[in-house]
Amino acid sequence: MVCGVYICSIYLNQISTHKKVKLLNIKVMGHIKVMDQQCNATNIKPSEIPYVHYPKPKTYNRGECACNPVRFFAILSLQRTGSGWFETLLNSHINVTSNGEVFTPRERRTNITTIVKTMNEVYRLDWFSSASKNECTAAVGFKWMINQGFYRHRRQILKYFKKRGISSIFLFRKNILRRMISVLANSHDKDARPLNGTHQSHVYSRKEARILAKYKPTINATLLLSDLRQEVEETAEAIDFFKRTRHMVLYYEDLINNRTNLNLKEVQEFLRLPYRELSSSQVKIHTAPLSMQIQNWEAVREALEGTPYERFLYEN
Repeated sequence: MVCGVYICSIYLNQISTHKKVKLLNIKVMGHIKVMDQQCNATNIKPSEIPYVHYPKPKTYNRGECACNPVRFFAILSLQRTGSGWFETLLNSHINVTSNGEVFTPRERRTNITTIVKTMNEVYRLDWFSSASKNECTAAVGFKWMINQGFYRHRRQILKYFKKRGISSIFLFRKNILRRMISVLANSHDKDARPLNGTHQSHVYSRKEARILAKYKPTINATLLLSDLRQEVEETAEAIDFFKRTRHMVLYYEDLINNRTNLNLKEVQEFLRLPYRELSSSQVKIHTAPLSMQIQNWEAVREALEGTPYERFLYEN
């Protein structure tokens, strides 16, 4: 009888102790990560723990997906680099939510406080967009143009990225002359509205693409070299500054020309996603040689010949 009482007391004590322990503190690589003990993280490598999250939205309950780990990411880019097309590819994955350019409205990027508030809402899974998968999202993020407050607050943003375990995906164009043409053409389209009186930054039919491609912008050949040089320096500096975060660098041309989708496989591996074939219905607008897309082609050609940027004239 004494033995029975002793065994029973030990059993009750173990149950009591188990109920008191609700949180598990895990210290990895200088980070303290607190996660619900009820969520089993035994299959996650210790080096990956800082990048695994279990968000608790304020506006709904994740329910049976509460223990599905979520990765945080940000697509860092510039306008007219193919980032919209790239984002549609990501969002075709059943487990990915990429919420577009959340910092386009100025009021969301007036200072670091509003920036952090916006990011917190996105990564808490409380940001709703047409791409939202909500409860069972496995990777959540957004698109951020580096000229939309990003570079101005880069030190505080870097600190936030490192603290929250956010993975950076840099997406740029190798041929920045083509990006420049796309920017000028898009600016013209905003005023001209050639598609039935509407402006569309992205199109989904070849007919619409041909209509928009008819416009040939005139480039300031005098400022062209300095503009190209400035963009090269700014993008290189942004990548260098954020190389201390978990990051990858992609180029639009590589994604477009890679028939085996190797780069898209690498992106899914980077976000630790189950592999899926990704697709987009967007249609590329400018496909002709640059000589057929620039109004003052001869002036541009003369400005770039013999410079490090001469290759932009002939590269697709």
